[in-house]
Amino acid sequence: MYVLNGTKELKPGQTWIDDNGVQHPGNWASVWSDDVKASYGIKEVTIQTKPDNKFYWVGQKNLDGSWNSKPKNIDDVTITNDNGEKITTLGLKSQWIAKIKETANTLLAPTDWQVIAKAERDRAIDSNVATYRAAVITKCAAIETAITNAADFDAFKALFDAPTKTTTKTMTNGDGSTYEETTVEITGNVPIHDWPEE
Repeated sequence: MYVLNGTKELKPGQTWIDDNGVQHPGNWASVWSDDVKASYGIKEVTIQTKPDNKFYWVGQKNLDGSWNSKPKNIDDVTITNDNGEKITTLGLKSQWIAKIKETANTLLAPTDWQVIAKAERDRAIDSNVATYRAAVITKCAAIETAITNAADFDAFKALFDAPTKTTTKTMTNGDGSTYEETTVEITGNVPIHDWPEE
């Protein structure tokens, strides 16, 4: 992103008018050197990664490359309006607990017929099905507990990070000098999506 004198964004491929009223061609970004751009007060700004709207209310991009954003509430917020009615906006915890229950129901749905057959006709539930269903129900409860127990926004967000292991190795160049190479390996599932397999 290019910014003119810290006050406005310039788009490559578009003409622009400087403070002296001079219009510059649309190809300025590709044909002007960095020095020429700097002489006009044009600075290239790196755009930061846009915050995830799963966790943040995200507004406009700023001229310094940052974003206007605000963390969403993790807990429910209840306000009383002018008519005395209480209005509750669900926080991230309540929203995700509902999603987790929905996921568990989706995973259990294909084998619900066996539970119904057991209740209606005393038909035995296949042992592998019973084991899987118990694992899903247990995991659902564990994820809900992890969500409920998240002490703050960062702890809640961490439920969406996969566990990793960082390894650093000393490597040797062809000339005999050494350097360190760091690798990050994902070692498990994201906690909030760590469901058992059938």
